[in-house]
Amino acid sequence: MSMQKKKNFTQTDYIKANRKGSREAEIEAHGHPVNFNKVVVSKKVYNRKQQKEWESE
Repeated sequence: MSMQKKKNFTQTDYIKANRKGSREAEIEAHGHPVNFNKVVVSKKVYNRKQQKEWESE
């Protein structure tokens, strides 16, 4: 009989598996991936660049 090597899970493997499971659960709950990192800018914020774009149209 040959001895099989035992696979050691590193911390990075554990984190990757946890993230994948979390993402799949999130998609299942919401029906689509949710982006938590996207910054939503308030419409009340003064934005000169955007106003110039609107004026030129």
